[in-house]
Amino acid sequence: MAKYLLRRLNLFLATSAVLMLVLFLATRMFPVDLGVALTGVEQPTQEQQQQTIKAYALDGSGFSQYVAFLQQRLGGNMGISMTSQQSVAGELVDVLPASFELIIVTSLMALALGIPIGVLAALSNSKATQNVIMALTLTGYSIPVFWLGLSLSLWFGVKLGWLPISGQLNLLYEIPRVTGFVLIDTLIADTPYSMSAFKDAVLHIILPATTLAVFPFTVVVRITRAAMANVMTQTYVRAAEARGLSTAMIVLRHALPNALIPVLKSMGLMLGAFTSYAIVVEVIFSWPGVGAWLVQGIYQRDYTVIQSGIMVVALLIIFMSILIDVLHTATNPLSRKELYATN
Repeated sequence: MAKYLLRRLNLFLATSAVLMLVLFLATRMFPVDLGVALTGVEQPTQEQQQQTIKAYALDGSGFSQYVAFLQQRLGGNMGISMTSQQSVAGELVDVLPASFELIIVTSLMALALGIPIGVLAALSNSKATQNVIMALTLTGYSIPVFWLGLSLSLWFGVKLGWLPISGQLNLLYEIPRVTGFVLIDTLIADTPYSMSAFKDAVLHIILPATTLAVFPFTVVVRITRAAMANVMTQTYVRAAEARGLSTAMIVLRHALPNALIPVLKSMGLMLGAFTSYAIVVEVIFSWPGVGAWLVQGIYQRDYTVIQSGIMVVALLIIFMSILIDVLHTATNPLSRKELYATN
């Protein structure tokens, strides 16, 4: 197992190094002075220019410049925003919790709804029920996320007025920032209106989370259905049936835990598409996360923001993909057997 984890660590480092190399080369293609693209300082003084040359080894070879670029970016020095003149790292710290909060709520919604419906589609003897479920999932998978987000905003936000369509929280509430997760901060806030603020935060997250959850929900339903249909034909399930165990007991204790293994793997495969959809959703609903912050930086040609946003999002995708792969190997008996056999 140690060798396997070491290989995955090496994979993460190698992939991250390639990513940083692409960013390093792309930075030199920005239509602006290299020092400005690296630091965000548009009118640097002579002293600042010398500091930039020294920090990024601009008077050295290409390899030394790449190493210096790695040291600065991975060390937390991402320059300042060309628009706000604030630290890019500080802005990232401010917007990351909003994205994490949206993704966590979305993932919980997709799993909580997708797994039971997938099990129902696999176990149901009614062809009509199976066809309806699969038709709905195929429709949800095919709907463009931007169209869905705008449609939900129009109907439930504008026409019916049931739900807010932008932001995380009504500006009337003054909630101290503790964790950065508004749903948590509103609950722990020592204010007389904390519960009202929490309810408002829940209302704000319903539309963006629902829009974003449609894609993973459909994938979870389809993968769960296929996995359950396969697991229910296995020998150990038939043996459990022969022992007289109830269907519910067989599903919960024997079939479902094994059927969830392919679901875990599919989550790693759809991280890239899921992240791109999250960026679109954040823009549509003015959600103050990394996606909206990055798109705003692109519109404003804020090169330090573009670099840092792409770097953080890509590194998170790489890390989560490898982490899910490790978890899949650790929970899958067949993978563990092959793993220890190779060791």
